[in-house]
Amino acid sequence: MAGLVTTFGAGAMTNSIGEIRNADFLFVIGSNTSEAHPIIAMEMKRAVRRGATMVVADPRKIWMSTIAEKHLQLRPGTDVWFLNSLAHVICEEGLADEDFIAKNTEGFEAVRETVRRYTPEEAEKVTGIPAEDIRWTAREYATTEKAGIYYTLGITEHTHGTDNVYALANLVLMTGHLGKPSSGMNPLRGQNNVQGANDAGATPIFYPGYQRVDDPAVQAKYEKSWGVKLSPEPGLNLNIMMKEVGKSIKGLFVMGEDVVLSEPNCMELEKGMNAAEFIVVQEPFLNQTTRFADVVFPSSVFAEKEGVFTNSERRVQRVRKAVDPPGHAREDWRILIDMANASGARWAFESAADVYDELARDADKFSGISHARLDATVSLPKTGLQWPCPTPEHPGTTFLHEEGILRGKGLFQAVEYRPSAELPDETYGLLLSTGRTLYHYNSATQTRRETGLDAKQSEAWIEIHPRDAKKRGIEDRDMVEVTTRRGSVRARALYSRQVQPRCIWMPLHFAEARANLVTNDAGDPVTDTAEYKVCAAEVTKVEESAAGVGLYPGSFYGVDAPA
Repeated sequence: MAGLVTTFGAGAMTNSIGEIRNADFLFVIGSNTSEAHPIIAMEMKRAVRRGATMVVADPRKIWMSTIAEKHLQLRPGTDVWFLNSLAHVICEEGLADEDFIAKNTEGFEAVRETVRRYTPEEAEKVTGIPAEDIRWTAREYATTEKAGIYYTLGITEHTHGTDNVYALANLVLMTGHLGKPSSGMNPLRGQNNVQGANDAGATPIFYPGYQRVDDPAVQAKYEKSWGVKLSPEPGLNLNIMMKEVGKSIKGLFVMGEDVVLSEPNCMELEKGMNAAEFIVVQEPFLNQTTRFADVVFPSSVFAEKEGVFTNSERRVQRVRKAVDPPGHAREDWRILIDMANASGARWAFESAADVYDELARDADKFSGISHARLDATVSLPKTGLQWPCPTPEHPGTTFLHEEGILRGKGLFQAVEYRPSAELPDETYGLLLSTGRTLYHYNSATQTRRETGLDAKQSEAWIEIHPRDAKKRGIEDRDMVEVTTRRGSVRARALYSRQVQPRCIWMPLHFAEARANLVTNDAGDPVTDTAEYKVCAAEVTKVEESAAGVGLYPGSFYGVDAPA
């Protein structure tokens, strides 16, 4: 995936959030933006009100589809067929930006040859999207100057997630929608500061600033800077790590993550947690994972610490301490330094600024950013600085690739459609997908402690099409059991035409009905990201008294009225 990473900024948005309102064409795919990214959704609403055209490609009828010119309700897991068919139209109708391709890219001919076979008519058979809608979307995207792509986990959480991203990148490159305002390829980050965590090197293949661990020059630089011998071998990614807990991984340090709720096939992970020799959890709140911990380090929340957060548009912003952590809780960086020094290190950091300075010192993308400089932006219209920002005088980068593609030339990647790892059959006749909601945040460790939010969404549910429910003798709001090859959970059934027939959808936030107990941990061959978005499932009605779940008072999520 190296070509894509270096081309598009390692998963960061190529463009800025503020540019969205000025876009003329917004292609939103695999993103329930109004619920998972409501601030970014506000910018999209502004664009549409101004007259921009929005196309939403999503298996569900999400709210964003109600303001879109077209909702392309593709069958789950058929993204590559759909995206390649868009590329087919662009190539066959002469809509590709041949000048941009010749000057700025390589590998296009392989893509052109591959997508010849992905006609809109054949795509309609696989995806369910009408061929004319595919042609219209391809023409509008290719011929609109300010056209941006916006996507998130609905694209990446598949066994073919890397292929999905490659196929999107191909569209951007072949139309020249790169290096200019209100365009580009824009992954919307799912949690606060997940961009900053990746920037800082919290990945198995990169040092800070997306410098590869298997690059000898980078390895030598960090060995000199850090004064230790470093391995050139990439580490394990998250999905592989979770499968090795209690096996080759004997100990685990978990920080800011409720893994037994958020990881797929989590009952297998629980077996590994029970077999592990030592587990440390660093968290501001007790959660499901702390049940397995030998030691819990109480840490601080955002308002109790100094530091920086980096958002989806690569903007590094200062976080300032407002109150002291309660009780024995301490800032994360202080806990980590004390633990390192107790283990034999000699780290002499005195402040969060010292920590960031070391990061910036060895990573050119951040060299011009410091706490002092960020503090000086407080009175400006926009606070913070966007990387790349290589020098203290650099103004930051609003959108990437304006002076040419960062890796030299953009690398096309021809991809072929592969079905999802697990599809409905005679035993499991439905297709389950999972996701987030507006009122709860990820594992809901914080949001379910807030009475107002919990009142809005107080128990787990599934969305099921009335036709599928009636075939199974299920009435609206019955308690049901959702079963896959990995296990079962119980939740409330809500009739909904937001989902297609033979598809069901379930939020991931509820500890008493963990959606990820039943999701598939089969991984993408490149990133090993698990296939949260597609697995075979069945639903059966259960008696309310047998439900065995902790229910809470409050209203349900407002989906469609019962049929």
